Amino acid sequence: MKETAETLYDVAVIGGGPAGMMAAGRAAERGLNVILLEKNTSLGKKLLISGGGRCNLTNAEPDVRAFLSKFKDDGKFLFSTFSQHSVKDTLEFFSNRFMETKVEEGKRVFPVSDSAQSVFDVLISYMKAGKVTVRSNAPVTGFIQHTDKTITGVQLKNGEVIKAKNFILATGGKSHPETGSTGEGFNWLTKIGHTISEPKAALVPIEVRDQWVKEISGVSIPNAKITLYQNGAKQATKKGKILFTHFGLSGPAILNMSSEVEDLMKYGEVVISLDLLPEHDYATLNEALQNLFTKDSNKKFKNSIGSLIPTAFIDVVVQRSLINPETPNHSITRQERLDLVKLLKDMHIHPTKLLGVDKAIITSGGVTLTEVDFKTMKSLVTPNLYLIGDVLNIDRPSGGYSLQICWSTGWVAGNAIPISK
Repeated sequence: MKETAETLYDVAVIGGGPAGMMAAGRAAERGLNVILLEKNTSLGKKLLISGGGRCNLTNAEPDVRAFLSKFKDDGKFLFSTFSQHSVKDTLEFFSNRFMETKVEEGKRVFPVSDSAQSVFDVLISYMKAGKVTVRSNAPVTGFIQHTDKTITGVQLKNGEVIKAKNFILATGGKSHPETGSTGEGFNWLTKIGHTISEPKAALVPIEVRDQWVKEISGVSIPNAKITLYQNGAKQATKKGKILFTHFGLSGPAILNMSSEVEDLMKYGEVVISLDLLPEHDYATLNEALQNLFTKDSNKKFKNSIGSLIPTAFIDVVVQRSLINPETPNHSITRQERLDLVKLLKDMHIHPTKLLGVDKAIITSGGVTLTEVDFKTMKSLVTPNLYLIGDVLNIDRPSGGYSLQICWSTGWVAGNAIPISK
């Protein structure tokens, strides 16, 4: 179908991120005439930087109920969506298009290439196969609505109007605004009667005041245990990968606990306890240290502790242990050893604040879920509008869950657009 000023598309997708590209590709695969509008000069900017450029595209949890439990109360809305397009379907989608995947710690799934470009290329090919019309550098300024609440078109910044029978909104939240996620879609939705929960940073790194943390910037621990304390009382615990940065802490375990840190900080000081060796309890770690100091009895303390802890932590532990680094192991006292056990199991870190929305991996907030039909992703306020991806008010943990929401909701919306006779 040749595009003209009066072209009436079957569907216009607004937003060229992962959800929008999936929706456009699926609708076009069904024979619909689709246009995708993207305000940036190119598609998929946030996708290409996700997972540090590696793209954690889903989480390999095959059980739908177990997967959706990670979304807490929001998960109950998603059963009908995931019954149509699940994690299994996502893995098959990419595999059938010759993109192999691998599963890493925490069931996080990445392309074998370790490059988000591989995921992007699959989506671009998917849309090309369906002959999706892609318009980049085409910022939308709002909906044009008929008196019966049906949307008839969208206005572009240059004054042009794009007309369609159906519209899919995939403009995302407010995280990483440099990629185009600036939340303007929420303003359009408010104007047509949707209820929006104000977006706030959901998965966000934490700034800390402890200098030793910043001195090991770039170091990561694949399986640390972190526990939150306030006024001496344990508040929450999580295991997983943490990353030390020039400002403090990041990594999946930290990101997934950031909203709890933020909530607790409203009521006073929070302490993050870091357990470097969660595979040991206090007794077995004490025994391991005894064996180490006996075996290497003539070695200096600073030269032996590295067999138990990550190399990058040697200087930090030696300095904070108060044991003279030159002390031979046979001269380390019982009390010094017990204090060392305590240090390795309970290193205190003091958060000062969370970084802002602009540094968040994702934001929470968005369209109230009771205003969406999750069997089709159709708006219950506007009859020919579909809402997908990060515009939905779903709290998502780190670990591939956010992108899976994009794949599932995008595919279901693209699959639900009616085919006109």
